Amino acid sequence: MKAAIVVIILLIITINVLAISFRRKYAHKIKTLEHEKLQIQNKPIFEEMTKIKQLNMTGETEEKFEAWRAEWTEVVDIHMPAIDTLFFEAEEQINHFKFKKIKETISEIENRVQFCEKKMKEILSGLDLLIGSEEKNRVEMEALQEKYRGARKKILAHQPAFGSTVNPLEKELEKFNPQFAEYERLTESGNYLQAREIVIALTEKGDDLFQLIEDLPSLLKELQNTIPSLIRELRNGTREMEGQAYYLRHLELGEKLDYLEVELEEMLVKISQLEMDGVSERTEEIHQELDAMYDALEEEVIARHFVENEYDQELNELKKLLAFIQDMLAEVVFVQQSYRIPEQEAKIPQDALEKIERLNRKVELITMQVEEKSSAYSSLQEEIEEVREVRNQIKEEINEFANRMKNLRNDEHKVRKEVKGLTKELQEIDRALHRGNIPGIPSDIDARLEEADEQLYIVRQSLQEVPLSMALVYSYLDNANQSVQEVKEKSKELLENVMLIEHIIQYGNRYRASNEQIHKQLQEAEESFRQFRYTKALEEAATAVEEVEPGAMKQIEELIQSKTKMN
Repeated sequence: MKAAIVVIILLIITINVLAISFRRKYAHKIKTLEHEKLQIQNKPIFEEMTKIKQLNMTGETEEKFEAWRAEWTEVVDIHMPAIDTLFFEAEEQINHFKFKKIKETISEIENRVQFCEKKMKEILSGLDLLIGSEEKNRVEMEALQEKYRGARKKILAHQPAFGSTVNPLEKELEKFNPQFAEYERLTESGNYLQAREIVIALTEKGDDLFQLIEDLPSLLKELQNTIPSLIRELRNGTREMEGQAYYLRHLELGEKLDYLEVELEEMLVKISQLEMDGVSERTEEIHQELDAMYDALEEEVIARHFVENEYDQELNELKKLLAFIQDMLAEVVFVQQSYRIPEQEAKIPQDALEKIERLNRKVELITMQVEEKSSAYSSLQEEIEEVREVRNQIKEEINEFANRMKNLRNDEHKVRKEVKGLTKELQEIDRALHRGNIPGIPSDIDARLEEADEQLYIVRQSLQEVPLSMALVYSYLDNANQSVQEVKEKSKELLENVMLIEHIIQYGNRYRASNEQIHKQLQEAEESFRQFRYTKALEEAATAVEEVEPGAMKQIEELIQSKTKMN
């Protein structure tokens, strides 16, 4: 029984909580919608509409005013009361917990509020557009008419500057007057939006036309005066230069200038008809073409200066080089009596001579062109520069060859000096071996000494040959040097090993009396030493000492290094 009572109480509490939550939710929604409705209702729409009365209340303006007033009257007199009624019904439905009904009612309120808000925004936007159009029209039309008057004054005051474009421009300006009149008519009849369209169209057309009127005088001056003057200067300059023996036919300036003059006439005809597409751009291009023609003439003047000042000098350089090459040909014959020169090397002067002869034939042609004035100086400059480049290449090759010929005797002296040095070095190696307190020289070292001596003998013999081949001498010298260095390295290693063996045996002598085994091993090492088998003696002595005293070899080596540094 108690459990049932508790359940009932909990159920009542739950229902009350849900009811309170339900009321709060929809009460808040209703309150929000009431606030939105009051915002719309309190908006001074009728006061805003009265601003239109300062305009001409006729035509389009009057129609729009009446339509907006009717629409807002409908909102205020019909939709707002209907919304108030729906608010009352909604409160009743909330109090009686009619869930389905309240949702439908609130949805209808939202739709009506949104409808009213939309109407309000449409009316305000239309008002702003209409009133703004009137103000914009007035300001922009005044500016447009001012520019129009200024354009007409400029044409009348400067008719010569506009030339044949005066009448076409006047006709274009005359087309503005009917539009101005139509604008006034539409404005007086309250059709401000239609008048706005005229203002926009006239402004767009005026921007192009007024800018054209601003640009035309300078453009016509360019086409009628400046460019023709430049063309005349170019023609006069061309005739003057041709009178000074300049060859200019390759530039084809006459034909190009004739074409430009025809094109200028065609451009002026287009301008007289106000056909301006591409005219300004082409005018700039013509200036660039004329600049290029001036540059071409200037290049010919510079090239003539180069030819007149550099050509004779280049001829002298060619003569000097030819004489030098001929000297080298004689030098090669003389050098070949003492030295054997490779065939390809010996041909270098002859090849250079053939190149010079070919270059001279080209120079003869250039000389003829210079004398006959039958070529452009710019072309002659290029040819002379090519001759100079080839001549410099030949000069570099023959100079390198001359240096190699000059160095042959120096190279021979250098080789003889090196042979003498290697011979002395080999003798010092031999003396070091004989002073080394060793019972004898091993056969492999002896063979290396003989090989090195033989290689040096070969070098000395090759130096006696006539003609002398330095390439072969250098090859023999490399072999001799390698042999001497190898025997030097081996001899040094041998003497170091002998010294090490002596120190090891001396160190091991302290153990001979007490250790029969080490005594025997050292005797074997001494026997190998007396038989010139030094490597075997080193291995046997080192093994004996290390067995009786591990690490002894390291101490012995350190002792030897210490003595060597002191010496």
